[in-house]
This record gives sequence, structure tokens and C-alpha cells, in this order.
Amino acid sequence: MRTQEKSRLQQDLSLYFVAGTMNCDSPEDFYRILEQAVQGGITAFQFREKGVNSLNGQQQLEMAKRAKDVCHKHDVLFIVNDDLDLMKAVDADGLHVGQTDGNLADIRKETEGKLLGVSAHTLAEAEDAIVHGADYIGAGPIYQTSTKPDAKKPVGVDLILELRRNQLNIPLVGIGGITLQNASEVIKAGADGVAVISEISGAVDPSSASSNLLFAIQTAKRES
Repeated sequence: MRTQEKSRLQQDLSLYFVAGTMNCDSPEDFYRILEQAVQGGITAFQFREKGVNSLNGQQQLEMAKRAKDVCHKHDVLFIVNDDLDLMKAVDADGLHVGQTDGNLADIRKETEGKLLGVSAHTLAEAEDAIVHGADYIGAGPIYQTSTKPDAKKPVGVDLILELRRNQLNIPLVGIGGITLQNASEVIKAGADGVAVISEISGAVDPSSASSNLLFAIQTAKRES
């Protein structure tokens, strides 16, 4: 990745909102929250429609298309979680996968020309993701999270520090249990951005929650 492209991606991943209908009261509530989050300043959005009571088939496709339109209207990256076919169907900006979501070499071939994000819990997993062409790493879970029942044990900001100590200069996003109160700590440890779910989706005012998070992130970057 060229230096200019890397710098742009680091900025685009600053405030990375992840959500699906499972994180909202209804599909219409999902759109309301996304619209407000975009207005509040999120820089990337991951459509993660999976799990209990999630939509599928045509309903999922239409939801993804509408969500992408909302994001692109405001120059916000639109990433699909773990669904290569859906990514292609909506022509998303990229795909995000976990450690058990398939062969990375094959996934990289299928996502040529698109962004590929990979979740990593250890230095070895992050290094493997880079070898296989990941454009950014979702490192964590940093803190305890209730939105993913199967989440691994929190690693704290030590994982971010370890990745940077080992010269992993790939864009990094801290994931898992991140809030307005601890986002700065993640950025100052070396992350380029933070990924959040409930801090925005569960907020009374998603727009204000987003703008407050972005301000904290930008402030921490200036102070780092």
C-alpha cells in the first residue's frame, strides 16, 4: 500500500461503527441510528448482520444497499462483515473477516481491488493476516464486551503496544468494549482508530455520541 493510500485509510478508520438489526430495535431503527451516526462523524461503517434474529436473503441485500447509500452520501467507508457474496452484490468498499471465516489467501484473491480487514487477537495472527494481504487489522478485544458472546478474553491496550513494538505499521483499529471514556487510551497506545457498536447503537443520541467519540479520537491523535 502506497504511503498516501495508507495515510488516507488511517484517517478513514478513525471512528469505525459496526452494527446490524440485532443491535437495534427494528430495521427502521437501524437506519435512524446509522443516519445519525453518519451525521455525527463516523468515518467507516461495517454492516454486520449475523446472529440471532438477523435478516437474510433479499431483506439483507436491500438493507445493505440502503446502508451503503447512506454511507457513500457522506463519504463514509462501507464494509461488509464476513459475507463475500454480499460484499460483491452491493459493491461494498471492502470485507472484514475473523480468524475462522475462511482461508485468507482465497479471500484476498476474491477481494482484489477492495479493502480487506482481519480481526487478530495475537501478534502471530496479525502477522499472518499481513502476509496474506490484509489492509488493516482489527485488534482485540481490547476490553470486555457484551455484544459478542463468543468474544475471546480481553487483551487490553497491550496488544496494540505489542504490534507497534514489533514494527507492524499496518493501519490498526482497536475493537471490543471501547467507550468514550477509554477510546483515547486505545489511540495513544498506537491504534489509528476504534471500532464501536453499543456506544453508538445504544446511545440516546447517536449523533452526539459519534461526534463526542470522534473529538476524543482526534484529540488523542494530536496528543500522541
